[in-house]
Amino acid sequence: MFSILSALAQRIDLLKQVRRGNTGDVIYKVLAYLFGLALLGIVVAIIWELWVQSAFARQEFGISFLWSTSFDPVQAQFGALQFIQGTLVTAVVAVSLAAPLGIGIAAFLVEIAPRRVNAVVGFLVEMLAAIPSVVYGLWGIFVLAPFLRDYVAPWLTATLGWTPMFSGSFSGYSVFTASLVLTIMILPTAAAITRNVLQAVPKEQREGMLALGATRWEMFSQAVLPYAKGGVIGAMALALGRAAGETMAVTIIIGNARRIFTSMFEQGATIASVIAGNFTDADSGAYVSSLFLLGLILFAMTFTINVLARLLIKATSSGPTG
Repeated sequence: MFSILSALAQRIDLLKQVRRGNTGDVIYKVLAYLFGLALLGIVVAIIWELWVQSAFARQEFGISFLWSTSFDPVQAQFGALQFIQGTLVTAVVAVSLAAPLGIGIAAFLVEIAPRRVNAVVGFLVEMLAAIPSVVYGLWGIFVLAPFLRDYVAPWLTATLGWTPMFSGSFSGYSVFTASLVLTIMILPTAAAITRNVLQAVPKEQREGMLALGATRWEMFSQAVLPYAKGGVIGAMALALGRAAGETMAVTIIIGNARRIFTSMFEQGATIASVIAGNFTDADSGAYVSSLFLLGLILFAMTFTINVLARLLIKATSSGPTG
């Protein structure tokens, strides 16, 4: 018996040695390492280029660039606060509206819709992600903005006009319109990823709740959604990152006003929109360097969003329902 086991162990060692020397395995491992290093190299190259090109602005304006509201190319005075405000406000409003809509669509597709309806609606949701950004911007100007002006803005003014958020007159080019367009643009991301996460929930979670006499809503809210909360948070973080970095649609519709806004009905600007709208007109070193510094700030914002999302996912997934 011992001799048989010894021979088997020798055969396993021999197979391992042969496999280690297999040309195909070696090539596969080298290519896999190269692909992984290439991804890391691309990220490092982007950060390096942004850092080098923004050196003049960092030396000239320092940390005060973050809270300065001056943006005067003639006087070579630049700041980022109004663009940071526009980026955060539009992205947060968009994800706040897209999150319940995306979860609702995903819940309908996974828990309620028949298979044929699931296929059709799922295809339509994913097709929204394929629509070019500039098309969303044109649709926002010619369709959404007039609808908001005639039907939504008057009601908001009459109801919530006493608050700074919805005070003043509404024009088509506004932070409010840009936020709603962003909501529609990130909805496919929120809904599609959430649907995949809900589909991955084991059926035992559902069957156990239903066997205890729970309703379908109780089953979804108390068993399915808590189990999938980590993935849902990840989906919303990806949607938030896309909303923060969206360019063309926001550039077309937000108005690109270089100032701090107090009302959603006012015009504003985001970091992405001011870079896209001003880069071709940048005719000085300080101007170009400031735009690169804005790009570095936007990169840091999206990076921070993803890091915080991962930490939140890890924290919510450590419990018994994660």
